[in-house]
Amino acid sequence: MLTFRDFLAALRRLEIERSFPVIVHSSLSAFGHVQGGAETLLGALMGSFQTIVMPTFTYKTMIIPELGPENNACRYGSGMVSNQLAEIYRPNLPADRLMGIVPETLRRRTNAQRSNHPVLSFSGLNASEALSAQSLDEPLAPLHALRLAGGWVLLMGVNHTVNTSIHYAERLAGRKQFVRWSLISDGVVEFEGFPGCSDGFEAIAPHLKEITRQVVIGPAQIIAVPLEGLVKVVGSRLAADPLALLCANPDCERCNAVRSDQILKNEQLN
Repeated sequence: MLTFRDFLAALRRLEIERSFPVIVHSSLSAFGHVQGGAETLLGALMGSFQTIVMPTFTYKTMIIPELGPENNACRYGSGMVSNQLAEIYRPNLPADRLMGIVPETLRRRTNAQRSNHPVLSFSGLNASEALSAQSLDEPLAPLHALRLAGGWVLLMGVNHTVNTSIHYAERLAGRKQFVRWSLISDGVVEFEGFPGCSDGFEAIAPHLKEITRQVVIGPAQIIAVPLEGLVKVVGSRLAADPLALLCANPDCERCNAVRSDQILKNEQLN
């Protein structure tokens, strides 16, 4: 059974300065039996870093319109059932279960703050500047702010397939993003910058090896990568191969849309 002290010791072995902010992705279940559950993991993070940010996305607010832009990886008109089940975004809407229990535990803390994006919100402690940078047009702006502050990515019991910062690096590199729609109290809002598929992201791991720190704790590990270095490595990888990090599923709509966009770019260059 893992304890608060086990997590605190593991995080300290990463030798990241307490003043550097962290964007955390986690799976509590990956660590087996943890005494105190999600509060223990969050407490260890709070004991190690001043600024903590986690994604608290709410996909349940999304709707599918009848029409929209081309090559947008969206099956327009297919939302007859899902649109009826969609929820209106509100600041206290729980994060989707896909985020895991730790981000929701963070969101529910009385001293936590949450950005106001209806789908791609982030929650954090001592992170008001980063969270306030977010807008409908730039949903990943909090990651930019964390990068400028010397931030690190922490993957706790998970791998790069959930690393939202790679989406940020993709956007900086010019990779195609998507338009999506969400329910808010005033009706339907359209927003840009919805990222692509992340199923192929683990392929970046060997390229990040030189700047990656990791520690084993129980049956899982904690991986740490500096945001600045990650952005540079991903950017370099995409410059060398514009189709790098796409998934292998031939039916993946978002990856296929990226491929189509790259074909169009190549034709325009020629």
